[in-house]
Amino acid sequence: MIIRTIDEAKQSDRRVTAENWESIRLLLSEDKVGFSFHITTMYPNTETRIWYKNHFEAVFCIEGDGEIETLADGKIYPIRPGTIYILDEHDRHLLRANTQMRNVCVFVPALHGNETHDADGSYPLEPAPARR
Repeated sequence: MIIRTIDEAKQSDRRVTAENWESIRLLLSEDKVGFSFHITTMYPNTETRIWYKNHFEAVFCIEGDGEIETLADGKIYPIRPGTIYILDEHDRHLLRANTQMRNVCVFVPALHGNETHDADGSYPLEPAPARR
């Protein structure tokens, strides 16, 4: 059994930050359950270009207000608490946070832990080299 708290994860290398977001990664590939589980905070008034070409992601909003725009067709969907979206076709998209947004995220395959978006908005399948 795995027991872990957000507070513990925040104080470890399971807290990953980028310009537009912070992700607390409660489950990772090293936990060997086949998926990763994150609490991700999108900072207010930001836009993040994302393309998870190597992963499937499900996102459930628990706080805040924003929208997702699918780049293939330009459709815009509002995101608010209680909304789930699933990137089941590796959709290229823009995620906009109007206010601070907190989302529960699940990735398959599981992330390794220190990933941030690369130039095309994706995460690599292999872990990044260890930090020195």
